[in-house]
Amino acid sequence: MSEQQGTSKTSPMMILAAAVGVFAAPVIAIVLIVQLVLSIQAGHVDKDDPRMADAAVQERIKPFGEVKAIDPNAPRVEKTGEAVYTEVCASCHASGALGAPKYGNKGDWGKRIAQGYDTLIKHAAEGLRSMPPRGGNPDLSDTELARAVAYMTNAAGASFKPKEPAAAPVAAKAAPATK
Repeated sequence: MSEQQGTSKTSPMMILAAAVGVFAAPVIAIVLIVQLVLSIQAGHVDKDDPRMADAAVQERIKPFGEVKAIDPNAPRVEKTGEAVYTEVCASCHASGALGAPKYGNKGDWGKRIAQGYDTLIKHAAEGLRSMPPRGGNPDLSDTELARAVAYMTNAAGASFKPKEPAAAPVAAKAAPATK
């Protein structure tokens, strides 16, 4: 009896795996080609469409900077605490972003209110933890900053009276010189 060396038997499982491989490879290739064609077509727009042309022109000519001409002699109008909160502070204090105490939340503001009004104004002016100095708006005056601090803390239960600027001294009329 002689033995055959190097021969292997083909099982039905091997035939099934080969058949799946033969059919799966072209299907995957076809799917990838279809996706490529669809993505290319999605990028094409009708350039003759007036709406697309107007949008393209507006995109090309939009300004990339802004110039503000401010009269240095114009009187400065001080904002209320609510206006400062809305324009500057609400971006973090409305949602509690980066650990900021939420507006009106007594639990968040309790320990801070206990530190005192002057300390809170100092922290707002100099910045603290993630909060930048003056809330990120260097144009805020000390009075506006104090009003904003009072507005936010009073909403959480404090009873701070906003600090107002000192009245400008009125120059006394010079008395006529007597002999």
